Amino acid sequence: MSISVFGIRHHGPGCARSLRQALTEYQPDIVLVEGPPDAQQVLPLCMHQEMRPPVAILIYAPEHPKRAVFYPFTTFSPEWQALRYSFEQGIETRFMDLPQAMQMALHLEQEALTEQTKQQEPQALDHPGAEAEPGQETRNATLAPAPQTEEREDPLGMLAEAAGYSDHESWWEQQIEQRVDSRDIFAAILEAMSALREGRETREEDALREAYMRQCIRTAQREGFQRIAVVCGAWHAPVLVDPGAPGEDQKRLKGLKKLKVEATWIPWTNSRLSYRSGYGAGITSPGWYEHLWKTPDQAVVRWVTRAARLLRKEDLDASSASVIEAVRLSETLAALRELPMPGLTELHEAIQTVLCHGNTEPMQLIREKLEIGERLGRVPEETPAIPLQRDLEQQQRQLRMAPSPESTRLELDLRKESALARSQLLHRLSLLNIPWGKTLHTGNQKQGTFWEYWQLQWQVEFVVTLIEASAWGNTVFEAASAFVAHQAEELQELPQLTSLLDQAMLAALPQAIAHLLTVIQQRAAISADIRHLMDAMPPLARIARYGNVRGTQAELVQPILTRLFERVLVGLPGACSSLDDDAARGMLTSINHVQEALSLLNQEEERQDWQKLLRRLMEQEDLHGLLRGRSCRLLLEQHVIDGAELQRQTRLALTPAVPAAQAARWIEGVLMGSGLIVLHQEELWRALDSWLSDLSGETFEALLPILRRAFSEFEPPERRAMGEKVKHLRTMSGQSGTVAGMAASSTGVGFDQQRAEGVLPVLAQLMGVSFNEHN
Repeated sequence: MSISVFGIRHHGPGCARSLRQALTEYQPDIVLVEGPPDAQQVLPLCMHQEMRPPVAILIYAPEHPKRAVFYPFTTFSPEWQALRYSFEQGIETRFMDLPQAMQMALHLEQEALTEQTKQQEPQALDHPGAEAEPGQETRNATLAPAPQTEEREDPLGMLAEAAGYSDHESWWEQQIEQRVDSRDIFAAILEAMSALREGRETREEDALREAYMRQCIRTAQREGFQRIAVVCGAWHAPVLVDPGAPGEDQKRLKGLKKLKVEATWIPWTNSRLSYRSGYGAGITSPGWYEHLWKTPDQAVVRWVTRAARLLRKEDLDASSASVIEAVRLSETLAALRELPMPGLTELHEAIQTVLCHGNTEPMQLIREKLEIGERLGRVPEETPAIPLQRDLEQQQRQLRMAPSPESTRLELDLRKESALARSQLLHRLSLLNIPWGKTLHTGNQKQGTFWEYWQLQWQVEFVVTLIEASAWGNTVFEAASAFVAHQAEELQELPQLTSLLDQAMLAALPQAIAHLLTVIQQRAAISADIRHLMDAMPPLARIARYGNVRGTQAELVQPILTRLFERVLVGLPGACSSLDDDAARGMLTSINHVQEALSLLNQEEERQDWQKLLRRLMEQEDLHGLLRGRSCRLLLEQHVIDGAELQRQTRLALTPAVPAAQAARWIEGVLMGSGLIVLHQEELWRALDSWLSDLSGETFEALLPILRRAFSEFEPPERRAMGEKVKHLRTMSGQSGTVAGMAASSTGVGFDQQRAEGVLPVLAQLMGVSFNEHN
């Protein structure tokens, strides 16, 4: 009886190739692989002809769906090759890591203990140096790939540092991936790890996992297997060579609780194998490693050729002569650095120098498309899956919406049945917190309310969210409907409810819509917050205006909308009284929401009632200046008041009797919106000019932030036009002068020329124009 331990790096083509060779030479009768025993039943699927890596084993707890871990595999993963070798040879193969059923139960116990400690000592989080809640860190960690790494100790980094390398990735590639003679490589890894572990304390989690691994080895021994191959992370290899007596391990594992878990295979992506995804056992360049696995011969030439083809697709020059030169440069760099062959670093430098002419921008394309090489794997239809996932997969096939990790744009004409069904599916998934698609709003879209634009990008983590959402139903339609009905009872504020109704309308959920309408009617009847009523109007208006495009019963919301507006008409004047700056700005947002809703509805009677209310607000002397100015601006935009009335309102707002701060707020309100409307209001600019010239220097500096904000929303061409208007203003008599001089002429009083010229640079900066002291 013999035990042979193969310490590996979890994703490396050289290591995987060496492992296949070592297993062939060793001829084991059982292979034990570091992995979750919970997934033992789904292991045979790795040999299915429709299985296409990268894929991952997903372990999740049905009663705690957020607790899920992934075990990623790709074709060059040593564990994957060990599994494939075992099934091809008809050899018994088993996973031997500590089951996730136990690890998840341990995490639950630790979180409960942490929560109990926190409740007993609440002051522990009252100072800036307190640590974050450990439970939150644990929950986040469960959504990342499982800890298949030589963790925390970073043994590769230690070995690389000892060998004089600053980058352990380069060290591993040169020592393992580029090694021609792979004999005795695992003996060397075992020796190195034994030296690194000597004298180091083992973490409790590692100790539990390694104890369970030794128990699995002992079980294989008791069952009579004579040649036991153990494939594990290199860090664990030294403690698995000799399992020893079981007493200490049994004691350590005794009493561990378990959660009920389930296992399946899911598609994975290359980017999720990389370090940048947060995967602890990740690699820097999955696409490069896959290239090394598939093309061990002439890997350098073929890699540079692929880079050239990619650049040509982007209409960048990459000739055959340049390819040859780049290959020669990479080989020269490798020779200078005493390497057996060029690695990714040498190829990167050669491609940037020759093919990219020293530019870094094209290298980002090569990084994304070649070095990472984003690709989504595939699993067989026989793979276990929850009903909700099966329903989604069926709809994806029917609607021809294959999930892809690439970001793609989708244009939908909602007049077509298939496009409408796609839109409804995407909106339903969004309600379930699965943002497969995000709506786009761009200026060069096709016109009309029938068009919808999406940006699609599938994330492998959506599978976990699907598991969580399965509590609401077995189909996407059922789950979305039940979730919306639940949210209708949970949400208390009216704007949130009407926004949810808007989403439910887009998702076409009739039962949920009916329930939401009832809840909204009840909440609207008892709501005393006028701003909640105002903020609730735009979603209802969108439904009333565009709902019929989707075949929904938009007329059901009109009575609710009418009652909300009637209450706004009665309650708004009182709600606008005695507001400070922050409250006034919040009220302004709500006023804009009402204006948006009425513009969508385009109903004459309601528009006239609203204009009467705005005029009342504009005339209300004790009203905050921002709201008075905004009311004036809205009436001007709707042609309710003319230039003469605007002039009168401007004189009233900027009279010396009005506090300067309130006058500045009025200016901000009146300038809010397009600059073209106010650009030709001569009297407005003259009054503003006069008011500014009469301010003291101290007051002007205090109000400058408000005035800058008022002009900051205009487009640069508008600001330039306004600056030119101020610069070339003329007095009524046709005499030219400075801004202060024109103010003096309009008021009939003298002025200080030096004082007037001193304010010009500041005013020019305010208007966003250049100042020339000779003009």
